[in-house]
Amino acid sequence: MSTISIKRALLSVSDKTGIVELSQSLAAKGVELVSTGGTARALRDAGLAVRDVSEVTGFPEMMDGRVKTLHPMVHGGLLAVRDDPEHAAAMAEHAIGAIDLVVVNLYPFEATVARGADRDTVIENIDIGGPSMVRSAAKNHAYVAIVTDPADYAIVAAGETTLDQRRLFAAKAFAATASYDGAIARWFGTVDQAEPFPAVLPVTMTRAASLRYGENPHQSAAFYASNDGIRGIGQARQVQGKELSYNNLNDADAALELVAEFRDAAPTCVIVKHANPCGVATASSLEAAYAEAFACDTVSAFGGIIAVNRPLDAATAKAITGIFTEVVVAPDADEEALALFAAKKNLRLLLTGDLPDPARAGLFAKSIAGGWLVQGRDNGTPGELKVVTKRAPTEQELADCRFAWTVAKHVKSNAIVYAKDGATAGVGAGQMNRLESARIAARKAKDAADKAGWAMPRTIGSAVASDAFFPFADGLLAAVEAGATAVIQPGGSIRDEEVIAAADAAGLAMVFTGMRHFRH
Repeated sequence: MSTISIKRALLSVSDKTGIVELSQSLAAKGVELVSTGGTARALRDAGLAVRDVSEVTGFPEMMDGRVKTLHPMVHGGLLAVRDDPEHAAAMAEHAIGAIDLVVVNLYPFEATVARGADRDTVIENIDIGGPSMVRSAAKNHAYVAIVTDPADYAIVAAGETTLDQRRLFAAKAFAATASYDGAIARWFGTVDQAEPFPAVLPVTMTRAASLRYGENPHQSAAFYASNDGIRGIGQARQVQGKELSYNNLNDADAALELVAEFRDAAPTCVIVKHANPCGVATASSLEAAYAEAFACDTVSAFGGIIAVNRPLDAATAKAITGIFTEVVVAPDADEEALALFAAKKNLRLLLTGDLPDPARAGLFAKSIAGGWLVQGRDNGTPGELKVVTKRAPTEQELADCRFAWTVAKHVKSNAIVYAKDGATAGVGAGQMNRLESARIAARKAKDAADKAGWAMPRTIGSAVASDAFFPFADGLLAAVEAGATAVIQPGGSIRDEEVIAAADAAGLAMVFTGMRHFRH
């Protein structure tokens, strides 16, 4: 039958939020409550009559509670097909009572791992009986309601369930056990076995939002939050503005990841368009940093994503709202800034709290036809820079080299970034050859100078960063033509000597990092 009245409920939860209120509602409707351990105590403390599972099974809880629900008197009551004569006869012969509702949430395995517990404690927080009951009840959802999400307590508090409700509960239940088992398998495979790429890599995610569409209106999309406990753009608090789109999230993530590189630096502003930075600057104030970043490419900044590494103040908010901006990302914002943004109803403001750690570990996955490419995060930083030219960089050139190199890490390959005095002068991204990226970045710098009325582009006297080695001297010569005086690149080309000679001939200072930052 579609609608089933709840006559007997088994409740065993780790998180007891709302369980007393649910049980009171069920008891008021004459439902028999069966429970275990701490849940049973909580219900009795609330004045409710509860049968212990040990009374139902005829066996006491044993082995530190490891064996309590793993018994035919429990699983028979969950798995029995009620209108099957043989099942009904077996229930009658062995005095197995039907269970109509199971409410379970599992031992906090992921929370235990996240708090850095020792191995024995982690192992003890692997739930066995709970997932077994969940799976039994979910399989037999034609007759049994399984609730793993406290948000569904209000539904079953009515004392009866429909088949559609039970099917939904079952789907959630199997997703919950899959996610739980996946977390355990990942921990055993990657942490306990110290193997970053185990033979099987379980990945479970929770849908956090359904999106209006994907990259294009004809594509459907959703945002899924990972269960690794790392906060990022998906966990930011949206203060105002329209619903975030797929492209908003993608671009905001790019902006946040780049500005996080400067989380311990002076006030820094990043402007991103189509997942590429079009302006980045560090200055004495956020307002100044925004002005410098914006000046790098005033055309691309229109409709862009802005991220900053400090709480937003009124002066910066006023400057940002001077043009159309899609999303602003910041650790926080003061009341004056919030009021200024509120006047721009369509602008999305995201507050992240702390910024992510750019050095954090983790995996990056990308789907391809027939599988997934999985790699470690690009959190590498070069060690001591190697000066390879006759002239060593000045202190200011070296600072600009490091700044340009940090930005280039977040620019799509082939990437060329010119920087001067802590601000990008020109960015060349995503070209099929490095020479073209160098030319585009220089042209953008000239355009910026023309728009601002500067006497010369900021590439004059700048440092230039290349995300990978110069395969020929032509890319470096394009940088010389643009006015760069210092170069930072990985090195490692078979033509390194030719490139170094060209740098020496032009009087450039060049350093090798020994590390590249491709970004595709």
